[in-house]
Formats: sequence, structure tokens, C-alpha cells
Amino acid sequence: MLGRDTSRSYQEFNGEDCAGPLGSYQNNDVSEVEHDEASCDPLPDEDAVDGSLMPIGFNKACLKNVFIVILVLIYLLLTTVAVFLAYQTISDFMEKLNHPVMSVSYKEVEEFSAPGIALYPGKAQLLSCMHHYHDNIPPLVASGGLEEGNCITEDVIYHGPYSNQTQKRAVVVRGPTDVRNRELIFLQFSRNETEEDFSAISYMIFASFNDMLKSSDKAAFMMDCERNYSMWTFSGGFRTWVKMSLVKTSGRGNESVEFRQESSVVKYIDKRPPLEQANELFFVVFQWRDPFIQQVKDIVTANPWNTIAILCGVFMALFKAADFAKLSIKWMIKIRKRHLRAKMRELDQMS
Repeated sequence: MLGRDTSRSYQEFNGEDCAGPLGSYQNNDVSEVEHDEASCDPLPDEDAVDGSLMPIGFNKACLKNVFIVILVLIYLLLTTVAVFLAYQTISDFMEKLNHPVMSVSYKEVEEFSAPGIALYPGKAQLLSCMHHYHDNIPPLVASGGLEEGNCITEDVIYHGPYSNQTQKRAVVVRGPTDVRNRELIFLQFSRNETEEDFSAISYMIFASFNDMLKSSDKAAFMMDCERNYSMWTFSGGFRTWVKMSLVKTSGRGNESVEFRQESSVVKYIDKRPPLEQANELFFVVFQWRDPFIQQVKDIVTANPWNTIAILCGVFMALFKAADFAKLSIKWMIKIRKRHLRAKMRELDQMS
């Protein structure tokens, strides 16, 4: 009995002594087993993880590619606009260069250089040529008769510039110069008969009377004047008052002189006897209109420096756009290669 109790108590003591360590050991084993079981739980599928992460990366890459494509399109559009701007700038420059703007200015003078007045009387006779001042023409003393004059004249005979068979006689008169004192020249012609259909005398005004006097070949000089200047006429039985103005035009390396005129006509009251009225009378007055010379110049408004600056800016923008497009394309190719390498890596892992 004693031995049985002792063994039982021993067993109980051992049980009590070992209960703690054993229990703790057993608990540790259980926790380790549980930890192992927990650690041995199957991991989530890598394909599933890659499948869940790849659309996000792929969407970002697609967005970046789309964004780059849009930027490239924008820069292409800007490049097109820059090219059009360069073309338009060059076109405007050439248009302004070929079509200069006319600039008109007025120069006031004290007196003009004496113009030459070439009259073609035909069968008419020059009766008088007088200088007067201040718009004052005295009454005719001997109407239809010869009078003493104070004009400087020169007779020139030459062939017409358009027909060598036509011979012309010109009475060249030195024109008025003193515009301040309103100098004028009053000429009177008489003609007994005419074979022409209209009763008129032609005249021409050219730049310088002194150039004609100094010319060694006056006939050739008058031919050139007839080519370059306009012809005018005044009728018989009237007093034609011609007011001249001088216009100088310069541009493209040449200079020209033009005479513009305003004329007024007054009917002559013929008081001669009826027999003398068969001789038709012509009266003409030449005078400067005002003391101003109209100067017309061709001005090129195209500014080459402005055009060069615009073109430099355009070309810089083109180079920048080309550089950006090149870098964008390289970046797209790099992203594409990286994506392909990742795809090949995934396929190798799956195989």
C-alpha cells in the first residue's frame, strides 16, 4: 500500500513537476507547429500578383505614350505654323521690295530753273512774245501785227522721233523763272490759212532751256524731249492761260521730270476790221502755279533686319521642335523595349 501510494504520489509529483515544463513545451510545440503551418500556408500566386500589377504599369505606360504622341503632334503643328510664318514673312518682304510705297513731299523754291517751251506753229507766225509780272497783261496795242518782244527764242528743225519723213519746226522759248513776282510769258500767233481739220497749235514743255542751248545736236535733243514729254494744244480765237507745276519722280536708280498744268480758256473779242479777221489769232500765257516742287520718291518699307530676326526665331523654334521630337521618339522606343523585355521575362518564368 505504501509502495503503491509512494509511486502514485511520485507520479503525481512528477506530473505536477512536469506539468509546467511539459505543458510549456507542448504549448511551444503547438505554437511552433502552428507557426510552421502558418508559414507553410500556400503563398498567393505570383501570376495573380503580376496580373494585378501589370495593368497598372501598362496603363501608366500607355498614358505616357499617348501624352508623348500628343506633344509630338502639338510640336508638329507648331512647326507647321512656324514654316508658314517664315514663308509669309519672306513673301511679304519680297512683295514690299518689288512694290515700294510712293512718298510725296513738297519743296519750296525762290525761283525755278528756266524750262523750255517748244511751240509748233506750223504755218502760223509768231507776232509777239513778252514777259510780264504780277498777272498783269497790258492791252494789245497792235492786234494781229508784229510787236517787239523780250523773250529768248531758238528755232530748231528736226525729224519726228516716230517718223523720219516728218520734218518739224519748233520755236523754243525760254520759260518764266521768277515765281515770287508771278512772272509770265504772253505769246501771240497769227495764221492766215491752214490745211488741217482743226485750228490749234501744239506745244511741249521740257525741263531745261539751257540744256537745249548747250547741246551740240539740238535736233537730237528735241527728238529725245518729244519721246519723253507730253504734247499739248491751244486753240485759235481764245486766250489759253497755262499754269505749270513741276513734279520730280525718283526711284530704282532713275529720275524723271514731269510738268503738270492747269489751263483756263477765255474767248478773244476780235475788234479788227472784217478783212483782217481772216487771219486767225492765237494767244497763250505760261506761268508757274506755285513755288513748290512736288517730289515723289519710291520708299521700300521692307525692313531686312526685322525679317532676319523673325526668320532666326522661326528656325530656332524649328530646331527646338526637332530636338524635342527626336528625344521623345527615343524615349518611346526605350519604354517600348523595356516593356518587351519585361514581357519576355514573364514568358520565361511561365515556361
